[in-house]
Amino acid sequence: MATFNISYHHSIIHYNVNNSRHLCPKLQSLSFKKQLIFPSKKLHNRVVSAMASGSVKETLPPALDSSSDPPAIFDGTPKLYISYSCPYAQRAWITRNCKGLQETIKLVPIDLKNRPAWYKEKVYPENKVPSLEHNNEVKGESLDLIRYIDSNFEGPSLYPDDPAKRDFGEELLDYTGSFYKAVTTSFKESRMDEAVSAFDHIETALSKFDDGPFFLGKFSLVDIAYVPFVERFQAFFSEVKNYDITSGRPRLAVWIEVWRK
Repeated sequence: MATFNISYHHSIIHYNVNNSRHLCPKLQSLSFKKQLIFPSKKLHNRVVSAMASGSVKETLPPALDSSSDPPAIFDGTPKLYISYSCPYAQRAWITRNCKGLQETIKLVPIDLKNRPAWYKEKVYPENKVPSLEHNNEVKGESLDLIRYIDSNFEGPSLYPDDPAKRDFGEELLDYTGSFYKAVTTSFKESRMDEAVSAFDHIETALSKFDDGPFFLGKFSLVDIAYVPFVERFQAFFSEVKNYDITSGRPRLAVWIEVWRK
């Protein structure tokens, strides 16, 4: 299996992550006293601009809105439609970058608060991000897309060959929905039982393999699936609940620290 290092290029980020126009609607509930609970710009940039070592830096295009013309559709160029600040879209974006596909898959950012009509009419009827235009088809759903990008494009593999790791990886990918639900349930409730249990589950999962700090030992799609959410949850619980999600969870603390380096 090919190996690679993750490096971060902060200078290519040219948008304000605190501008709510770009936020994924599913995370707009993460607000408190009119203050958006969103990771710091520095931390956010580290996650969304993760790139395979040696890859090409790119200048991020502006988000397209209702006044924007569509790109050339089904012209043979693979296109990844995203919102810069949507964690679901970030899964596919990070996967693209970690595969070193910045020059292969064109990035097409969409303004979710003022999305262009042509996106639903001509590209993706579900009108959500992310979506991927490839081989004259458009596919959606973030977990499906990260698997698809890893399997159908060149670049370092982001999923292990080991059967035990693959099986455990599938379990963890399936758990992402339950994890999100358990954690977000506590946002507007005084009890945190479900969130605590969910973070404990993550800590246990990170202890499964000892050949690296990641879920499957080595960096994989599983890490990509979780990090856009965990970094937000950490900020929320710290600022709103005064709760450190890494306290008593050394594996989770190391996992988060690796992403911050």
